[in-house]
Amino acid sequence: MKDTRAAEAVIEAKGLDLVFQTGDGPVQALKDVNLAIGQGEFVSFIGPSGCGKTTLLRVIAALETPSAGRMTVNGMTPDEARRARAYGYVFQAAGLYPWRTIGGNVRLPLEIMGYPKSEQAERVKRVLELVDLAGFEKKFPWQLSGGMQQRASIARALAFDADILLMDEPFGALDEIVRDRLNEELLALWERTGKTIAFVTHSIPEAVYLSTRIVVMSPRPGRITDVIESPLPKERPLEIRDTPEFIEIAHRVREGLRAGHGYD
Repeated sequence: MKDTRAAEAVIEAKGLDLVFQTGDGPVQALKDVNLAIGQGEFVSFIGPSGCGKTTLLRVIAALETPSAGRMTVNGMTPDEARRARAYGYVFQAAGLYPWRTIGGNVRLPLEIMGYPKSEQAERVKRVLELVDLAGFEKKFPWQLSGGMQQRASIARALAFDADILLMDEPFGALDEIVRDRLNEELLALWERTGKTIAFVTHSIPEAVYLSTRIVVMSPRPGRITDVIESPLPKERPLEIRDTPEFIEIAHRVREGLRAGHGYD
């Protein structure tokens, strides 16, 4: 069956290269990246450190400019998509301002974008409920656990209701128990909202558990070496990680990483 994602893509890379100029000479971070992500997909990028996962996410978000090739987001350039508020971005660290309350942190992009105060309040209330932080809007970041801070960061990215969510290892610094719970909550959030999610991770189980597709990347220069379709159902309890289907996908990801020259 023909893959129709390219025709329906909300994120599409064609022949994408990115070369950084450094004091020691040029460094090729991405090479000939071709990928189409369709509406409502959950796509994870996995690979060893320095393979260009975060760099590719930053190109989507107009935080880096490719040296060659093309990237489009909703048919626009990444910079046009940024100005159109097409996506929210969740960084590795929560990045909450300690002098602002949780509600104030979530409200910040809405203030910058000039939303009316009444709409700001309504949106903050709605997204805090989405991430199960209702009642915490008057707390300060230091009064919340690391996992709760990351949920507040996700709420901030959701506040202006972008259809695309870009997530750069948002749970990487959390312990396994908290990470499992947030993985479950993120899947539930994705199912409720139908957003398109591009997610960077170093964790094979996390990539397999969350994704509709897993993009395996090689060490520098960053290339896509495999794209793995997940046959897992949309409803995924944590126990699914013990099933033969899950283990088989994880094995294929691991083999893809090894074939791409090493992964720990």
